[in-house]
Amino acid sequence: MLPPGSGRAFGAEAKKAYIYPRIQGEVGMRNRRKGTWAQGVWLAAALRLQGSVVPEVVPRAIFCGLVGEGIFLIHHSYVRLSLPFLSSLIPNLVLGLLLVFRTNTAYERFWEGRKAWGGLVNCLRNLARMILVAIAEPTPEDRRRKERALRLLPAFAIAMKQFLRTEPIGAEMEPLLQPWQYQQLQTVNHPPLKVAYWISHYLHQEYQQGHLDRYQLTTMQELMGVAVDVLGACERIKKTPIPLAYSIHLKQLLLIYCLTLPFQVVDQVGWGTGVIVAIISFTLLGIEEIGLQIEDPFGYDPNDLPLDGICQTIVRNLEDLIVTTSPQSLPTASSPELASG
Repeated sequence: MLPPGSGRAFGAEAKKAYIYPRIQGEVGMRNRRKGTWAQGVWLAAALRLQGSVVPEVVPRAIFCGLVGEGIFLIHHSYVRLSLPFLSSLIPNLVLGLLLVFRTNTAYERFWEGRKAWGGLVNCLRNLARMILVAIAEPTPEDRRRKERALRLLPAFAIAMKQFLRTEPIGAEMEPLLQPWQYQQLQTVNHPPLKVAYWISHYLHQEYQQGHLDRYQLTTMQELMGVAVDVLGACERIKKTPIPLAYSIHLKQLLLIYCLTLPFQVVDQVGWGTGVIVAIISFTLLGIEEIGLQIEDPFGYDPNDLPLDGICQTIVRNLEDLIVTTSPQSLPTASSPELASG
């Protein structure tokens, strides 16, 4: 017979000898696969053209490279053009700080716009939830009015998107509005503000009819005020661009630096002057172009905010709430949901 406890000890030894190495081997294999996948994704992202600034920057970099190659040919065949003292004309540190400040300022505007739209999504969801739960609907007509008011919430987001993009009121809004509302929005100067007025007017009418109390009305109107504050924050970003003088001066410094760079390196690099100048120009001009694209985050560029997707998310969320809270879809006393509970 085995001594007491030897079976347990044998089991522990078996785990150490067989099971644990097997588990560690599987984990190691998964980590290697994950590392290979991550490397593939990184390489695919590095070589991706859609959404990058390569199409905009490459022509400028090629132009600078051709200028550099022309300077090398003149330097090699006719007259020496090596002027290394030009490196002190625009110090690298100064140019780097200007580019970093430009990019950081643009990204701060981009992130502020994203936070504003994220807050708008949450605000409209909360307001829709409170309207559905708090406002009484004793008659079918009350329910229809409530559904029309709920569809004004995504209409506010879409009107805000179109207003920030300086677009006219389009067919995207038509299914969410009554015909007279759609026609009226075609003529007003500030469509999202008009939609906000309709929502607030509906809430006040329901309060006057006794379908909600003053505390509920106050809370809902405060949420509507938050939505209008988000609209104002986005308008501030849209209508306060980075000062034009700063943008022009940075472009001038970049142009001077890229066009004087061949004179600084032609003696050391020789025939590779054009290639080196093109690579350095691509790097610097690309950083500047990124800042240019994201400083107005409400447009159509691939790097702008996905406002179309955000608005469609709001529409789907609120349509789901309308459908799932309709009197026909709610469980009754004899329904299986309540009977099982």
